[in-house]
Amino acid sequence: MQEIYVSTDVETDGPVAGRHSMLSIGSAAYAADKTLLSTFSANLETLPGFAADPVTVAWWATQPQAWAACRQNLESPGAAMARYLAWLKALPGKPVFVAYPVVFDFSFAYWYLTQFAGENPFGYSAIDIKTYAMAMLRKPYRACGKRSMPVEWFDPVAHTHVALDDALEQGTLFCNMLRANRGSAGVKL
Repeated sequence: MQEIYVSTDVETDGPVAGRHSMLSIGSAAYAADKTLLSTFSANLETLPGFAADPVTVAWWATQPQAWAACRQNLESPGAAMARYLAWLKALPGKPVFVAYPVVFDFSFAYWYLTQFAGENPFGYSAIDIKTYAMAMLRKPYRACGKRSMPVEWFDPVAHTHVALDDALEQGTLFCNMLRANRGSAGVKL
C-alpha cells in the first residue's frame, strides 16, 4: 500500500497538547509525486477548563486575519476529529504525518485524535521537514531553517497562519524535497 504524505498544520491557543486547545487543523494529502489527493480543515471550539497561554494570546493579537479565519464555523472537537478520522481512513494508502515542526503539530493531532476519535491512524509515522532538510543539506539542525533551504524547494504558496494554507505550503515543500532527494539518489517516484 502506498504512503500518503499528510502535511498538517495546527493552530492553537498555547504550546502544550492536553493543556491548551487546538483552534484549527488543516491537512493536505499528497502522493509522493506531489499530486494533491485531498484536503481537510476544521475550526474547533476551545476545551472547557483549558486556559489560553498569555504569550500565545499576545502573538494572535498580531495576526488578526488568521485569528478571524480560525474562529469561524466552529465545531466541537468530537465532531471535527470524527470527520478527520473518517477522512484519513478514506485516503488511498497509509497516512504519514508531515509537518514543520512535527513535534508541535503531531502532539496536538495525536492527542485530539486519541481523546475524541478513539484512535490515531498515523501510529507514530511522522516526518519533520526541518530534520529531512538537515539530512539532505548535511548541515546542523539549527542551520536548516526555511531561509537556508534551496529556493527550488519552494512553490509560490503563501504562509498565512491559516491551518490549511500552511499545510498546503509545507506539503509542496516536502514533496519538492522528496523529489530532489530521490532524484539525486537515482530513485524513481
